[in-house]
Amino acid sequence: MKDRSKESVDAAKHVRAYDAGRINHAVEKAVKDQDLIIPHEHLTETNELLHKHKVGGMTFYDIKGRGRAKREPVSVGRGVMRYIPEFGFRTKIEVLVPDGKAKAIIDDVLKVMSTGSASDGKIFVYDVADAYDIGSKEKGDVAL
Repeated sequence: MKDRSKESVDAAKHVRAYDAGRINHAVEKAVKDQDLIIPHEHLTETNELLHKHKVGGMTFYDIKGRGRAKREPVSVGRGVMRYIPEFGFRTKIEVLVPDGKAKAIIDDVLKVMSTGSASDGKIFVYDVADAYDIGSKEKGDVAL
């Protein structure tokens, strides 16, 4: 009789360990890195959109680059001298989001900001292998 109770205790431990592993695995969901390259004028609008989706944070940079967008002539000084700059100015936003929110954010950005012009910007999406919160030591989408 004692052997059976020991077997059932061992089986119960195995089930609890399996369930704990499954729960931990479920908590550490996939994370996406979204890079948005947009005109400066849309930064506030994009920030509000990310707040709407409850995205915790974002990083943005002022960048220069060259793409398919038509470059407009720029006036220099008081005279009539104009030139076409080689590089355009944009803002790059980096956002880490849980995999489940990534598609909804992209759809909203496309719906709100698209005018059909090449100068509207670009969105690049990358898989993130791991994300860690240094302070809380949490991992995965919980760390965001």
